[in-house]
Amino acid sequence: MGGVSTETATAPTPPIDQRAALADVTATEVAPLRLVVVSGMSGAGRSTTADNLEDLGWYVVDNLPPSVLPDVCDEARRTGIRQLAVVLDVRTRSFFEQLPTMFAELKEAGTVPEIVYVEASDDVIVRRQESVRRPHPLQGDGRLLDGIHRERELLATLRAAADLVIDTSSLNVHQLGSRITHAYGGPDHALRVTVLSFGFKNGIPLDADMIFDVRFLPNPHWVPELRPQTGLSAPVSAYVLGQPGAAPFLDSLEQVLETVSQGYLHEGKRFATIGIGCTGGKHRSTAISEELARRLRADGLPTTVLHRDLGRE
Repeated sequence: MGGVSTETATAPTPPIDQRAALADVTATEVAPLRLVVVSGMSGAGRSTTADNLEDLGWYVVDNLPPSVLPDVCDEARRTGIRQLAVVLDVRTRSFFEQLPTMFAELKEAGTVPEIVYVEASDDVIVRRQESVRRPHPLQGDGRLLDGIHRERELLATLRAAADLVIDTSSLNVHQLGSRITHAYGGPDHALRVTVLSFGFKNGIPLDADMIFDVRFLPNPHWVPELRPQTGLSAPVSAYVLGQPGAAPFLDSLEQVLETVSQGYLHEGKRFATIGIGCTGGKHRSTAISEELARRLRADGLPTTVLHRDLGRE
């Protein structure tokens, strides 16, 4: 019976080096694209955030028209880009109308956008805008504060949907860079935690996902030899951690975060900011934050510590 034999119909096997190259191409074609949308208040650090992402190897596009974002993502996949960051601000006003449709298209294509939102207090933004002598994009003929308030209103929905909110009011460019490096400089399969110590007298941090109050512990401020020191010093740390209730509090908080971390990851949330507060942010919250971070790292959670109010007293 006639026909083509299997041997003559089979293409020759490529050499090993060619097969390895083909495997690399195939892996590139199917690798998922990670997309970060950087937004937030003018003067809060969008450009610094974008610069740090670029330093970490992300492909960054600034002020991209939202309507072309799905096409840009398609092109990124075809050209082998695996980490894409897009900066969007109020100059791209149509973004807010296109947001639901744009994100739906991206999700259908297998890319779930992550939103990084940077903000700062009004007085800090005013000071920063005046230092560079630039008008606010929404200021028009009105005051600078009028433009800031309009921008907050326009961005309110986006802030509520953000995966990571960073309040840069008390951060310098290096500290903001450290936050971005911690969030996006490593593998994306683990929850990345920031433990933030603060003083209630200076206000609750706006970017915290959870707030815990450690003012139930005795205050080292009233111990003369400990008053000038901080929670970073061994004597203050030993005093705070040795108080009744400190260890049970940390044990319970560690268990809570273990449960919460699994839920966050299941819901696609990769970041968590845990606020630990005392009166001034100098002794108790600092010592507890350092110990909590040590425990979380031991549990396998990438964790960094930021002491917001240390040095402000």
